[in-house]
Amino acid sequence: MRTKNSIFIATSLDGFIADQNGNIDWLHQIPNPDGDDMGYRAFMGEIDALLMGRNTYETVLSFDMDWPYDQPVFVLSTTLNSVPKELEGKVFLKKGDLSVILSEIKEAGYHHLYIDGGKTIQRFLEQDLIDEMIITPIPVLLGGGMPLFGSNDKRLAFTCTNTKRFVNAVAQNHYTRNRD
Repeated sequence: MRTKNSIFIATSLDGFIADQNGNIDWLHQIPNPDGDDMGYRAFMGEIDALLMGRNTYETVLSFDMDWPYDQPVFVLSTTLNSVPKELEGKVFLKKGDLSVILSEIKEAGYHHLYIDGGKTIQRFLEQDLIDEMIITPIPVLLGGGMPLFGSNDKRLAFTCTNTKRFVNAVAQNHYTRNRD
């Protein structure tokens, strides 16, 4: 069974996932009185594990809440050597070549991965390792910050397979990679 790598992320209209100061508070500017998760819970129910970069991992750790993931989380890092005691058995540090890491994760029985974090997503796209992208543009222009997409010397074609509207304000687009 081939590993499926998916992105589920929000961006600004101009394609940024964090503002120029690394903040993501703008994600909550759309009124959402009913707390619509915009398909997040359903998506999380489809994945086996998460693979994220160190910066994203540290951002999640900084939130004033319990660890939010039930699935195993693999963190790409060349600098971290351990995880907090309460996350042992939940978070696993990985370093090295992405194809080797993906092979190890697949051998461990995880086949549908949620890829998270700007630099990590860009690395996966550079190596043509993303199979689907679910992108929710928030109607704000940030003018700069951390882009979702970096430069890439390959042309990668995707098909928009679905668009859903949420909270009467955003259109979420689901893309699948054309591999023909």
